[in-house]
Amino acid sequence: MRLLLVEDERRMAQALCEILRLEKYDVDHCADGLEGLYAIETGAYDLIILDVMLPHKNGFEIVKEARKKGIKTPILMLTAKGELDGKVTGLDCGADDYLTKPFMTKELLARLRALGRRTINTADGALTFGDIALNTDASTLVCGENSVRLSEKEFRILEYLIANQGQILTREQLAVKIWGYESDAEYNNVEVYMSFARKKLNFVKAKTEIKAVRGIGYELRYDHV
Repeated sequence: MRLLLVEDERRMAQALCEILRLEKYDVDHCADGLEGLYAIETGAYDLIILDVMLPHKNGFEIVKEARKKGIKTPILMLTAKGELDGKVTGLDCGADDYLTKPFMTKELLARLRALGRRTINTADGALTFGDIALNTDASTLVCGENSVRLSEKEFRILEYLIANQGQILTREQLAVKIWGYESDAEYNNVEVYMSFARKKLNFVKAKTEIKAVRGIGYELRYDHV
């Protein structure tokens, strides 16, 4: 799951990035409000941790602008203020949850897991579509009694397709989501890993397929007949 941390306190940002990566989050970090808003607007992230006090643009302004532009990604706001007004303001601006500094790491991770469950269909550590399931703990693809281990990129491709089931995703969307908005990854990387993911679907004998929509992108389809 790709996560964006927008936090200008250097030590805290470094510590949080390390903790989150140990928890298997794919983390990008911004230390500036304007840079954070630009990153959020790419739509590349599944979860966002957003500090309130930031250079150039504060967290409340960022949430308002992101929501106005149709960004629905769950946002957890961090604030050093314990006052009720600050918390209410954040929620009214469009944030999904808040956490007051200082906080316990366990509580942060629990809140992120809760927000993550809103983003994609999660049950018992698995994401499901058609006749397949992704086990997020073991990074495996399961179909009936068959299973196979996935590479990081294969897993993220299938995870993103399942999270956006019923939609056609462009190569650009996939490239940004899998490699990040600052990545120089070329579109042929998407096609290469898409081919790998298809081979894994064939290996577990799934009826679920990754279909290419000419000139547009890719989507998951399930033929249950």
